[in-house]
Amino acid sequence: MKMAGPLGHIEIIIQQLNKFHPENENVGHFLNESAKVLQTFKVTDEIPVPVMDILCGCLEYKTILDVVVNAFYIQDGKHCLLSEHNMYIVICYLATFRLEELGLQQFRKIIKSIDAAKICKFLRFFFNVMNLQTWIKDEWSQIYDSVYVNENWIEPLQRWQPKIQELINQLDNIADKHTTTTLKKTEPNEFNLTIPNPRAILIPEQIPQQEKTKPIPKNTYKPPRMKQHLERIRLKNRQKAEELLLEANVNQFNCAAPKFDYKCSMKEIPNLAEKFEAQKIKFKTDNTPVRLNAAAILREGVLYQRKVEQELKRIEHLLQGAQDPSKFLEWQKQMRGKDLDQQLTEAECKKLQGKLSFEDAILARQYCIQEKKKNAEQKREETAEMHHQCAERCLHERKEKEKKVQQVAEGHKNVKQAQTKLQKCKQQIAQEISKKSQDILLQALKEEEEKFKKKYELIQQIRAIEYLPFLRNRFIDLTKTADHGVLGEMSFVELQERLTLLKESQQKAEEEKRDLIIREKHAKEQLLLDKLEQICMFREQFGRAAALKQEENKTKTPLREAILKEEQVLDLQKKIMEKSTERKMQTEYLKTKFLKSNEKTKPSWKLDKKSEGEDHWKKWEESRQQQFKMLQQGLMSRDNAQKMKNEDEAEEVVEGEASPSQYNCLICGKSFRSELLGVNQRRQPSSGKLVVQSVCNYNYILETPNALSV
Repeated sequence: MKMAGPLGHIEIIIQQLNKFHPENENVGHFLNESAKVLQTFKVTDEIPVPVMDILCGCLEYKTILDVVVNAFYIQDGKHCLLSEHNMYIVICYLATFRLEELGLQQFRKIIKSIDAAKICKFLRFFFNVMNLQTWIKDEWSQIYDSVYVNENWIEPLQRWQPKIQELINQLDNIADKHTTTTLKKTEPNEFNLTIPNPRAILIPEQIPQQEKTKPIPKNTYKPPRMKQHLERIRLKNRQKAEELLLEANVNQFNCAAPKFDYKCSMKEIPNLAEKFEAQKIKFKTDNTPVRLNAAAILREGVLYQRKVEQELKRIEHLLQGAQDPSKFLEWQKQMRGKDLDQQLTEAECKKLQGKLSFEDAILARQYCIQEKKKNAEQKREETAEMHHQCAERCLHERKEKEKKVQQVAEGHKNVKQAQTKLQKCKQQIAQEISKKSQDILLQALKEEEEKFKKKYELIQQIRAIEYLPFLRNRFIDLTKTADHGVLGEMSFVELQERLTLLKESQQKAEEEKRDLIIREKHAKEQLLLDKLEQICMFREQFGRAAALKQEENKTKTPLREAILKEEQVLDLQKKIMEKSTERKMQTEYLKTKFLKSNEKTKPSWKLDKKSEGEDHWKKWEESRQQQFKMLQQGLMSRDNAQKMKNEDEAEEVVEGEASPSQYNCLICGKSFRSELLGVNQRRQPSSGKLVVQSVCNYNYILETPNALSV
């Protein structure tokens, strides 16, 4: 086939470029195939540039050409087809690289052969001086060298720009001359048809008038009475609980934990700690026999077998001539004992050194307290002056605020007049809006009536269709197959017979398995009994050996006594005693000094107040003791029955063994466990009764193991 004219050449190139996919094909392989295709078309040499060279150039400089064409589609060619992308690439390649070889006349023929209007639009965009000098130059210089781009591509295009602009103008003038004349539109005449008779108007059914909506009841926006009643009860209960808490905090007993002031002496703190130490709990040890598991029996049997094997190996080694390591082990034990003695002595020395440093720290602290007292007196004087200055400032600020309040009150009077005018305007606007809304509602009602009529007609038609009969019965034969053409197809009866046979075979297999499991179980039980006999033998032997070792250990002297007799420990103890005596002397000196200074500084009215306070506290303690005795006598009758039931537990409480039993509070009636709530227990020094302190710092005296008295 021969392709005539330049249009044929360019169409072949565009077709070949459309076929090329760079992701799946190689460029060399594609060019070979395209050369074969061009031979079949028998391309004539009407264009001075060969077709194969144009195709190779388009593929080689595709990245540069895509930059220009993609920008054209974004800016000027928004309405152009995407299928014409390769056509613009060919024109762009010919304009940049082959324009001098082709010449202006040949280039004009190519443009006319394709589509003059589209290509003129592209060339006007491409040969724009601003585009060439700005973004086209920058984009191409990112891919190739900027000097090479400017000399070989941009400058030649700028030289050709005026000639191509003339060519574009000529083509535009030709297109304007050949404008097509618009034909008149044919106006069709109406058909002379017979006018149909008017349809009978159906009498519409009366639309039921909407009933007046009931007003929203007032109860919806109010909380229910039950809820209000419950809230009142809750508030009353809370007030009662707060009152009880205040009474409990104010009316504390002498048995409660004393609150120490910072003034309390250092002598009293260790004595109080010793008084309230709880005794250690003594548990009853029950030597009940442990029931061993099958795995435990086998594990213990394997352990004893290993020990026997190790002993046999040791005897064999001794028979063969090996040495007995018992002497070395004894020497090793002695050396380890010496090391342990040294470590314990060092630890004891460190402990005593810590006590020494503690005594030194207390002495240093006493010196610091004296300095702080001096600084505190100076700061008190400064704060008194500051308070006086602040009071003067506050008076000045109050006067200024009163003036401002008067000014604001005058301004509020003018605001009320403006508010009345605003309200009148708003009322007029509201009346107008209400009239408009009523008109809109009437229109909406009419539209809804029309919709209702249409829906009513549709529903009647649907119901008429639904009343038509429809047969759905189907007869089934269980002995026949469904004839679906599937392999292994069978009837329902045959399937039932096969399932019964399968169940029988499964039952036989289960019975055989059951017999096998029973045999294995008997064998395992026999093995466990044998192992138990062996374990009992080994335990007796190892028990005798352990008893002998315990007797040997008892004969040895305890380490603690040996450590305390060493010289270093004795020296440190002497130093601690000296430091403690020095500290006590200094504290007594400070006390006497502090009391003298207070007597000098304190006025007479303060001393009288202190004496009154001491009398008040003495009276308060006596009244608390009387109340406690009365309460204890009243509770004795209630707790007698519980004491008779729990005699064993009461004995444990007297000994100081506070078991994790359940206690009942006589204030609120709640029950709690001492181990769960973190209860602190201690012995009362006066009566010897057990005092229990809960998490909320209420103190209770324990009468019985299951009851508490406040």
